[in-house]
Amino acid sequence: MKFLLLRPAFREENNQSLNKQSLNLPPLGLLYIGASLEKEGHKVEILDYFAEKITKDRLKKSLNSCDAVGMSVYTDDCVPAADISKLIKEIDSDITLIIGGPHCTFLQKRSLNDIPHADISVAGEGENVILDISKYLEGKKQLANINGIFYKEKNLIRSGKQLEVIENLDEIPFPARHLVDKYDYSTISFGYLFKKKVTNFISSKGCPYHCRFCSRYGNIIKNWSFRMRSAENVIKEIQEISDIYKSIVIVDDNFLADKKRAHKIFDMLLESDINVDLLIQGARVDTAEKDLYLKMKKAGVKYIFYGLESGNQDVLDFYNKNITLQQIRKTVKLAREMKFFIGASFIIGAPMETDKHIENTIKLARSLPLDRVNFVPLIYRMGSALWVEAVKNKKIKPNQYEVLADKSHNLSNFTEDELIHYTTKAFTSFYFRPYYMFEQIFKILLRKEFNLLRNGLKYILSFNEAKEAGKEIIRSKNIS
Repeated sequence: MKFLLLRPAFREENNQSLNKQSLNLPPLGLLYIGASLEKEGHKVEILDYFAEKITKDRLKKSLNSCDAVGMSVYTDDCVPAADISKLIKEIDSDITLIIGGPHCTFLQKRSLNDIPHADISVAGEGENVILDISKYLEGKKQLANINGIFYKEKNLIRSGKQLEVIENLDEIPFPARHLVDKYDYSTISFGYLFKKKVTNFISSKGCPYHCRFCSRYGNIIKNWSFRMRSAENVIKEIQEISDIYKSIVIVDDNFLADKKRAHKIFDMLLESDINVDLLIQGARVDTAEKDLYLKMKKAGVKYIFYGLESGNQDVLDFYNKNITLQQIRKTVKLAREMKFFIGASFIIGAPMETDKHIENTIKLARSLPLDRVNFVPLIYRMGSALWVEAVKNKKIKPNQYEVLADKSHNLSNFTEDELIHYTTKAFTSFYFRPYYMFEQIFKILLRKEFNLLRNGLKYILSFNEAKEAGKEIIRSKNIS
């Protein structure tokens, strides 16, 4: 059989993705699904709406040569996913359309109402489930006997067997990266300049920590826990791809959570002849230690991103971050000593926050040797502890899966417009400093990364456009 796998995305009239500053990486979940299917002898094609404009004729051509369609769905792209699914059924009303991803996991039964033209919804991990669905399509298995799915039957939504969690991640085939060779994922408008080619990589699922703002499958899926691949399995995959990909973005929620495993991974990297740039997208400041960071530097780590969240200890405690301001300062200083490119996120609008709290967060961000920061308002997302508590206290309705923490919901001391004002102020206060701008230009010139300098200037000059897009994103977070 042949499967067509799709990643939907919002697009503007000029065919650029909505968030021009976002990091565009391969659809890793679909690559894992593709690998499972190919291992069983099926053929797979991937179309990525995030990476290119895909016309109706292009979609029709791909549909004509496939037996079933799979589509990943995030809450943010639920609307375009619904539009694409409608178009698919207009082209071929009989083709089976399968949806999966975070939206289908958090909203398991409802996802088939949100994407009404889909036939089957997969909750949780799909690597094994898709093989059972392929057997159903071949007439060898009944949908009622498949774990972790919902499906339509005579205008009713029915469920299969209970969702199962994959315990041994080493058993999962490595992602079928060749399926997206036609796309270029190496472009980012402002920040670290990749070595080509670029891919992403995950070595664990979940997170052992319990930050209250974070959407967690563990809050809704029984037996979902933090699971890691072995160091040996991690190194084996990196070895297999290092001849092709020279920049590898590690997208774990917390790659360094198990420091013993982290030491082993970097020891093995140093013993090998692997030469790639490693970018760590998820790290906590309380996992830092000098010996580990020295190994990371020697092994090729160039970039590290922290969730710092606030410049106030009471807010960090409210979020259950279990870190201190002292740890933040110490770890970022250590990362700068290693000459890592350092990114960080900050959240604005916790229930107890005042103007002074926000000023403290901006002040902390400006005081740290950070290269790139992201300021966002607090969002109560389904699957987070904050969302569960807000629903229980009747501040949020159960069918509202993303809600801005503003005064209208009694979740903040600030209105929507005030949150927009403060996020904009934080952004401009950090980036539009002469010291910061000259330091970044100096480092770019020192590394002779002139393309990055040009892109950075474009980013700064297009700030008003980015600000307006940010406003629309904030205003869209009261979804029901």
